[in-house]
Amino acid sequence: MPEGTVIVERGASAQEFAPKLNRTAADVVRFLLEHGEMVTATMSLGDEQMELFALEIGAEILLVDPGQQEEMELQALFDDSDDDLEEAQQSRPPVITVMGHVDHGKTTLLDRIRSANVVAREAGGITQHIGAYQVDKSGRKITFIDTPGHAAFTKMRARGAQVTDIVVLVVAADDGVMPQTIEAINHARAADVPIVVAVNKIDKENADPQRVLTQLAEYELVPEAWGGDTIVVEMAAQQGLGIDDLLEQLTVVADVEELTANPTGRAKGIVLEANLDVGRGPVATILVDKGTLKVGDPIVAGAAWGRVRALVNERGEQIKEAGPSSPVQVLGLSNVPQAGDEFRAAPDEKTARVVGESREQRIRVLNQRGDARVQRGVKLEDIFTQIQAGEVATLNLVIKADVHGSLEAVTESLRKLERDDVKVAFVHRGVGSITENDITLAATTNATIIGFNVRPDRKARDLAEGERVEIRTYEVIYKLLEDMEKAMLGLLAPEFEEVVTGEAEVREIFRVPKIGAIAGCFVRTGVITRGTKVRFLREGTIIWKGSIQSLRRFKDDVREVREGFECGIGLSDFQDLKSGDIIETFEEREIARV
Repeated sequence: MPEGTVIVERGASAQEFAPKLNRTAADVVRFLLEHGEMVTATMSLGDEQMELFALEIGAEILLVDPGQQEEMELQALFDDSDDDLEEAQQSRPPVITVMGHVDHGKTTLLDRIRSANVVAREAGGITQHIGAYQVDKSGRKITFIDTPGHAAFTKMRARGAQVTDIVVLVVAADDGVMPQTIEAINHARAADVPIVVAVNKIDKENADPQRVLTQLAEYELVPEAWGGDTIVVEMAAQQGLGIDDLLEQLTVVADVEELTANPTGRAKGIVLEANLDVGRGPVATILVDKGTLKVGDPIVAGAAWGRVRALVNERGEQIKEAGPSSPVQVLGLSNVPQAGDEFRAAPDEKTARVVGESREQRIRVLNQRGDARVQRGVKLEDIFTQIQAGEVATLNLVIKADVHGSLEAVTESLRKLERDDVKVAFVHRGVGSITENDITLAATTNATIIGFNVRPDRKARDLAEGERVEIRTYEVIYKLLEDMEKAMLGLLAPEFEEVVTGEAEVREIFRVPKIGAIAGCFVRTGVITRGTKVRFLREGTIIWKGSIQSLRRFKDDVREVREGFECGIGLSDFQDLKSGDIIETFEEREIARV
């Protein structure tokens, strides 16, 4: 960044923006007013408005997302540049997440691995479940995260948390590849981590492992035995068969990945889960990414801060320190952090408090603005802007359809729309309704959801609104392709919805010289406003559409008349008025693109 550049947050008001450039809010308001833009000192300014003012006074500014400037300044307090030096790196245990379809044996597999763990058995078994644990295989540790749910897995990535090194995909030999199996594959690929397939329940009478392998090959998971690069382990978790083989293969994959970290620097990692314990206060389960966390270290986790009062492992034992890839419970935080928050050991408790309180204040301000979630990535209607800038735009899509045939037809048709400057990437394709998992995955990957003959349920719609995920549903394929093509060309027209604002019943007709007929009306619902568009209904049939020319209460001209009051309405060019007719006012509002 050039020296002298002033960092400014997007959406700042004139009161916040002007002092950074040694000017007053009045200077900014006056300048913009002279250029035909009416703003107040407390209104949020657009990027162009701030850049125009900076250009006028000869200042260099760098616009950043809300909170980014403060976060840059706060992160500067954690100088860990030496932690990434190659000579400081040491091998660390792999972090594994188990995923797959419901009832395919994920929980049984995890329970078997826990009970087979020599370290756990010697310590008297698991006495406390903390969401993650380590097992020992031939003197080497392997860390498992007990978050098999796709939603939990993706939400953590949505918050910037890359906690998984390897995904174990569990598929039942008697059931085969199912919708959640496909989702798991897509989630793992979105995380860009290697996949090890565990074909479970091979002891069942109707088990058919070869059919499972054939199905997996359709999703580009070709087994090594077939000349591919996907490791496949056949097992029966209920009987404990294949557990050792799976752990052996995971250590092999970890060796290939060459997983390393610096265990000597200040600790840094991710919050896996957190809760408020009645007896112990805020408790966070964290996974150390690098460095070593020790009892007594000052730490920050999102907006929570404090000094480590105690570290507890998965067996309920208090330990003094936790190194890279170690899952551990932390006690001593000021409040409960969120899953996916980054935690870092601070140089001192004062720094931890300053960073934590600053983040808490920023979150409070953003919530008050109603903008706690900053939009990420390129949206569908922003593609043209990216093309004009000479960049190659990638349109991420989640496709859901009613049947497999429709899914393939939509997919192939969309692929044909690709151009040199617009690429289409299918984050996930599946059959069935649009679910909360689809919304979460789309939010993480900045994807648009396309539904063909399927719709989201209420929970999915609410989540999509909260996550600002765009859902487009279609029943006619050419309409779908037409919209996608227009979007890719930057020609997506705004959508409007018609909103009924008021309804008045004609009670009496008055004839006024040189003006014509005036309808004496009673406002039944809503508000009747002068100048709005109207529909004239007679016995439920639309007989005329126009606008309100005049609106009076007794002898006074008024702007609007509310429900329960009488008024006189003059229509623009319609005179055929009768008692009992209905005047319905409406307006067309542009549907906000998200």
